[in-house]
Amino acid sequence: MVNLQDIKKARKEINGLIHETPILVSELLNEQADRQIYLKSEHLQKTGSFKIRGAANAVIKAEREGARFVTAASSGNHGQAVAYIAGKLGIPAIIVVPEDANRVKVAAIEAYGGRIEYCGFTSADRIPRAKQLAKDNSGVYIPPYDHPDIIAGQGTVGLEILEQLPDIDVIVVPVGGGGLISGILTAVKTIKPQVKIIGVEPEAGNDTFLSLESGKITAVAGSSSIADGLRTSQPGDLTFPILKQYIDGIVLVTEEEIKYAMQFVIERTKQLIEPSAAVAVAAVLSGKAGEGNQKIGVVLSGGNIDLLELQNCLPS
Repeated sequence: MVNLQDIKKARKEINGLIHETPILVSELLNEQADRQIYLKSEHLQKTGSFKIRGAANAVIKAEREGARFVTAASSGNHGQAVAYIAGKLGIPAIIVVPEDANRVKVAAIEAYGGRIEYCGFTSADRIPRAKQLAKDNSGVYIPPYDHPDIIAGQGTVGLEILEQLPDIDVIVVPVGGGGLISGILTAVKTIKPQVKIIGVEPEAGNDTFLSLESGKITAVAGSSSIADGLRTSQPGDLTFPILKQYIDGIVLVTEEEIKYAMQFVIERTKQLIEPSAAVAVAAVLSGKAGEGNQKIGVVLSGGNIDLLELQNCLPS
């Protein structure tokens, strides 16, 4: 299992390749939620999301161990992050994306130097192909969340939050496969166990909620949530035990709550976030996470969104 030393080591490895993202405060948001809210702005991170932290840690380690080629299976933030870091290190990268991949995300991957290969429509199609490409070319497959180096890299978010907000009471984190929250849990609960950490999922993609409820990994059918970065079918084999051990709770938000949070953040704070980041704001605005007398950190996990699709992410 990943530990605090792994996360501190990852921080040293990726220093200089990532931003230490700022904490933003909105008086209007605080008034609307009737809470003290501090936004950890990973949407302002390089490549537009927290994913660069784990990808950087994993790709650096792979390169040090002799890898001269990497692959990933992702049409979104992870694929962009792997392509970016591989380009910085001078390593070729192939990102396997679905046949119907978003044009903006594909363009971003290519802009970062990644080569695109289209394969099928599901992760069940993409992942085996990415792994086979790595094997055929003596390379390394970089998974999106269920890997110690990825988790350790994402855990650096937790270290930064504790340094920027030493008196924080609660941290609210979006949950997909669990890489981000398991890294934050490991860092924060080791250093300051009294800080409560609440995960948030869309109702339309509640695999981690169901898994924690049953005490075992539970898969769900494909999600249709607008929070496309959280559409995993089940938590990871490595991430789930960390959640079971440390998490203080997980809440669910509706599609309308996500849309309202998106609109509020864009209109009132002038920050462009993606729906996967809006779920954490939605949990606080709806009163499902945190109490009025607490200082609440909310992780804005990313800001990569196709502007042509933005209208579909806002209340009708």
